[in-house]
Amino acid sequence: MAQSYPDSPVPGRPEWQAAADRWLLTARNHAHRDGALILPPGRVSQSGPLSDGMEGFCRSFLIAAARLAGADDGDPHGHAEFYADGLAAAMDVWPRAVSRTDWPDAGITQPAVEAANLAFGLALCRQQVWDRLDERTRERLADWLRHHASLTVWDSNWLLFTAIPEAFLNSVGVDMPGGHGAENVERVESWYLGDGWYNDGPPPPEGTGRNIDHYNAWVIQPFLWQWYRLRGAVEEGWRVERFRERLAAFAATNALLFAPDGAPLHLGRSLTYRHAVLGGLWAAALEGLDRGVARSIGGSTLRYFDRLGVDGSEPPSLGWSAAEFLPSVQVYSGPGSPYFAGMGFLGLVAPATDPLWAEGPERTEPSSQASGSTPVILRSLGWGIQRADGIVRVVNHGSDHSLSPHDVGDPHYAKFAYSTHTAPGTGDAWSDRAWNDGPDSHVALLDAWGRATQRGPILGTASGDGFLASWHRPRLGATGTPLPGARVVTVSMIDDRWELRCHLVTAPAGWSVREGGHMVADSEPPHAESEPVPWARTIAGLRSSLTPVHGYTSGAIVRHTAANAFGPHAATPLLHGRTDHSVGTTLHLAFHTLDRATALTLPPVTVTGTRVRVAQTVVDLAGLFDS
Repeated sequence: MAQSYPDSPVPGRPEWQAAADRWLLTARNHAHRDGALILPPGRVSQSGPLSDGMEGFCRSFLIAAARLAGADDGDPHGHAEFYADGLAAAMDVWPRAVSRTDWPDAGITQPAVEAANLAFGLALCRQQVWDRLDERTRERLADWLRHHASLTVWDSNWLLFTAIPEAFLNSVGVDMPGGHGAENVERVESWYLGDGWYNDGPPPPEGTGRNIDHYNAWVIQPFLWQWYRLRGAVEEGWRVERFRERLAAFAATNALLFAPDGAPLHLGRSLTYRHAVLGGLWAAALEGLDRGVARSIGGSTLRYFDRLGVDGSEPPSLGWSAAEFLPSVQVYSGPGSPYFAGMGFLGLVAPATDPLWAEGPERTEPSSQASGSTPVILRSLGWGIQRADGIVRVVNHGSDHSLSPHDVGDPHYAKFAYSTHTAPGTGDAWSDRAWNDGPDSHVALLDAWGRATQRGPILGTASGDGFLASWHRPRLGATGTPLPGARVVTVSMIDDRWELRCHLVTAPAGWSVREGGHMVADSEPPHAESEPVPWARTIAGLRSSLTPVHGYTSGAIVRHTAANAFGPHAATPLLHGRTDHSVGTTLHLAFHTLDRATALTLPPVTVTGTRVRVAQTVVDLAGLFDS
């Protein structure tokens, strides 16, 4: 049952502390092997139950560490004793990871992640847990951490998973010969894009993927914060200041991605980590950067997940709400994985007397943005952010998570728009085609049999006042084969409440165009109509609509079941248009809106050849990218 709070703007530190205790005491009910493993029921990950149980321990320890670090009431529930005893038992139980160069033949890599989580937590509550371990356990645990700090890991946020154990060991006087943490951290720093955000891995042209997602909030920013915190005495000052500037920028832009009710942007993988999306904001607040926003957004997000039933009274499921939803869960996630929500409790490191909690009043909106204000275009990311009707909507021309030139991408990255109150279709491809057909927030070319293309890698981006743009070659099938002769240039012109999405389409003969709006989902089938303007509205009043402007001939509604993290019944508005092979290219325009069914007057649009004007924005699609 969802928790209730006293009437106050947002939950304060006592409520966070009570929530932490609730999560931790529930986790104990699923402890095994003398506390070395915490393994609730659920689907086992690709690494197996032993690794999953280790995940449950190390990730729930993140909650305990923050709770203990800033505690002003002692330790009434004995969290320090429980985890110290579990660590003593773990040294006879936990597996060791292998380097990625030896995987999969020689073992698993997942323990490298948990070594970092454990070291992160131990750095927070060294006095309460590390210092109380007996000498033999400390020696064995240091050897286990040293092994993981020396590994070769994936060229992504995983580089930080070797750096944090090294930094912690150094901080407690344990030698770490041959450590490469500084090198790995600088490698991650080289992926900085701007506005506080990092690409997760080498961006183009060195790498292939534009990987922009919540890993910035729940790994990159907080783990970099911990690195510089532990290494402050030996790190060059300019590096620390560089990170503080980037962290401050991240806090300012990341704050824009939370709705007033605390709902985070539903984009990217590992969304079952939920509360961890607060990690970067808490790290900034602990550095004294914009505390009021972190406290306000953090409290609202805690309540948001409480309302969804994810309040710690039961183990967090593999899903978004209380219910399990496996279609959007990756193969590396098991029943212990969702406890990475513990990163979202990082604010508890600050005691009750800290300005993070003491200064007030709370601010209910980010400092630079009020709901319904002018959209923000983050050119460094290829994102446009709209805040209206209590919804945050992000127009996406920058993230695709395509891992190879032929990768068709993931629906959590490849869509043209995401929001805080909708999720992409991710159902069973065999039953409803919501994954591979992907009609929502996507433009597809359709052949005579109804086969749809996918977006694939973003091959170029552009932006200007009031618009963002990108282009791609439509892909076919699981192999990601480009459709011969096909090309789509897309421009999004945005205001606070609408997006005019324009496509300049080059297609082979016999192919048509299909445009999809946001998929809306609920516990009951959404109400929907297809003509003259296709729209779908949930019983809660959330409406997705498409208004054709140019190049479309008909509207439709497609429905799915068990295909969306927000509910079992989903609907998506669609538009269909024709291509003209004899002309070579065709132009297709439609207004996209996501609102609470409020009145909206759309502005006039002028189309002259491939030149489009709306409001004060003018773009010629043919002139944006080299042919």
